[in-house]
Amino acid sequence: MTGSPEERRRREYSEVDPVRVWFLRLNTNPLLVCIPHTSNKSLILPPRIPFFFNFFKFKKKKKYIYMALKAVHVSDVPNLDQVTENASLTFSSKCSPKASRRPKFLMIGHRGKGMNQLQSSDRRMRAIKENSIASFNSAANFPLDFIEFDVQVTKDYCPVIFHDDFIVSGENDTVFEKRITELSLTEFLSYGPQREPGKQGKTLLRKTKEGKILGWDVETDDSLCTLREAFEKVEPTMGFNIELKFDDHIVYHQDYLIRVLQAVLQVIFECAKERPIIFSSFQPDAALVVRKLQDTYPVYFLTNGGTEIYDDVRRNSLEEAIKVCLEGGLQGIVSEVKGVFRNPGAVSKIKESNLSLITYGKLNNVPEAVYLQYLMGIEGVIMDLVQEITEAVSDMIIKPSKEESLCDEKVEVKSKPRFSQQELAFLLKLIPELIQL
Repeated sequence: MTGSPEERRRREYSEVDPVRVWFLRLNTNPLLVCIPHTSNKSLILPPRIPFFFNFFKFKKKKKYIYMALKAVHVSDVPNLDQVTENASLTFSSKCSPKASRRPKFLMIGHRGKGMNQLQSSDRRMRAIKENSIASFNSAANFPLDFIEFDVQVTKDYCPVIFHDDFIVSGENDTVFEKRITELSLTEFLSYGPQREPGKQGKTLLRKTKEGKILGWDVETDDSLCTLREAFEKVEPTMGFNIELKFDDHIVYHQDYLIRVLQAVLQVIFECAKERPIIFSSFQPDAALVVRKLQDTYPVYFLTNGGTEIYDDVRRNSLEEAIKVCLEGGLQGIVSEVKGVFRNPGAVSKIKESNLSLITYGKLNNVPEAVYLQYLMGIEGVIMDLVQEITEAVSDMIIKPSKEESLCDEKVEVKSKPRFSQQELAFLLKLIPELIQL
């Protein structure tokens, strides 16, 4: 047999009947995905399989790079009539993609108009300073329901907006790191651009997870800000998803959590007025405490969904997140989207527990991934590419006006293909087998 090994492999598999074969590539490695069908009926999914795989494709330097996929042996991929009930979502009439009424699909801007990735070659990730008033107001120009941002409390109990546990600065080739919670408000605001004309702030740097120090250089810079400023200076109809930020490596005593959260709540009760607010936190005890301290605003438990492992087992799976919510009376879960795609059956468990589910993560910058979540019954996404995703979603879904109540909102799919429950069950069965997360 002539030809390269890859060409011979293609011919060998393409001659297998009845199997349709799609080849995908991760860099230069050919990957095989086999979808079985019987000879007496046509394959149900061919037009939709490319649609499904498209959302794992990213354009970088004029080349398309696919997320890690692994080959699935023909015998491991079921026929549609072999998919078990627990492999899919059990849709009620309320959350079925064919239903005419369902809860509003929430669009949430991550740290405003998107997080900063200073090492990225994508200019959009360095366009505007994250967690700033400028970013929040820029995001408000798009059809978002909420903006998400991180709140920490200084040592003099002032809630400020900043993501990292440490603030980094440099002078004369020397790098300084200080914990946000060990700074006073005045010290915190002395970093970066200053609002007072002619005043020079301390150089603001950023430390990556790998330990590399980078200049915090963005196209549109802005000053650091407080939670109170956000309430005063951001469009009042824009909802706030307030992440209560705590260090993953510190065990907090309840009395400390109470003092910190009371400082946050004081600002909110003084300034919120009619603004929609959601609380969320990766720190399970903080989420439980803020739920006990108030019952005005919903509290969501943030989780990686098992994509990272922590000493606190409550953080290590969607099942544990459900337990935290039910035991503490929380209203919902915000999960890394990869954790949901890895364990799609958990979505029905969350729904059956009468909990809401929102996701975050890089895949939420891909329109098809967002659309698939809409079909799964997930209630909202947090994304960085605000303009691109809101435009894409507006093409997929006719969103109701803000004035309509959630129970009366009508949402219609416009131009994307509709999946039957059986077809969606097949995709949800296939996702964990195809994606190496």
